[in-house]
Amino acid sequence: MDDQGYIYIVDRSKDMVISGGFNIYPTEVEQALYSHPAVYEACVVGVPDETCGEAVKAVVVLRPGMQASEGELIQHCRALLADFKKPRSVDFVAELPRNPNGKISRKEVREPFWAGRDRRVG
Repeated sequence: MDDQGYIYIVDRSKDMVISGGFNIYPTEVEQALYSHPAVYEACVVGVPDETCGEAVKAVVVLRPGMQASEGELIQHCRALLADFKKPRSVDFVAELPRNPNGKISRKEVREPFWAGRDRRVG
């Protein structure tokens, strides 16, 4: 919402992460990750969390020949986002799954973390 009261949708509501009562849009966190020079691709999802319902997790592909640690990427996001929006954890992968249109499949990234659970929010 801007200072004049207009509301802007920044991501799909079904992809929104609800952590401790806060609404977190993955695209905003991904934009912060993409601003790090070592990040080639990123996908942010909500994963089960016993305390907050969901926790923000980043799954990242690094640029060839570059390195970054989980802590480094979390600190990078902390400098750009509100503390509750930063990822709590980062996984590194060689590639992210894609749908037939070539877009990153957030659903496929999210699914392994929720497998075997009756409810989709903690």
